Amino acid sequence: MTLQIGQAAPEFTSFDTDKNEVTLTNFKGKPVVLLFFPFAFTGVCTTELCSVRDTLAWYNQLNVEVIGLSVDSIFSLKKFKEEQALNFTLVSDFNKTISSAYQSLYDTFGGWMHGVSKRSAFVVNAEGNIAYAEVLENAGEQPDFVALKKVLENL
Repeated sequence: MTLQIGQAAPEFTSFDTDKNEVTLTNFKGKPVVLLFFPFAFTGVCTTELCSVRDTLAWYNQLNVEVIGLSVDSIFSLKKFKEEQALNFTLVSDFNKTISSAYQSLYDTFGGWMHGVSKRSAFVVNAEGNIAYAEVLENAGEQPDFVALKKVLENL
């Protein structure tokens, strides 16, 4: 069962690619998009995050913070961010606590890997509540960005 609309978003603290601490409550007062993805440097993940990069001005117009999260290390994420010129925060969930809290963790991925983030998208409103939740079982699919953006426009 995924998190429900209106429910308080699970709090988290972790680190971004510059080793800065990132805490969800630091963004209280503005909407946040949380994009969980399985792995840096993979095809669908790269396509998804580059499409966000290319449309970030739209999010910025609405004062929305976009955060990408995966179980990759901050070092891998830093290299990925640099190579793809990503212009938003990437956070390491290396310990898998955030993905677990957001019910976005595969038990088994690719037949043998355990504890990989499911491709998921959440909108946390300015009050810290879930306004949109989409957890995909198929890592080859992308979130419904049309639906996500519609939610952001109506916040």
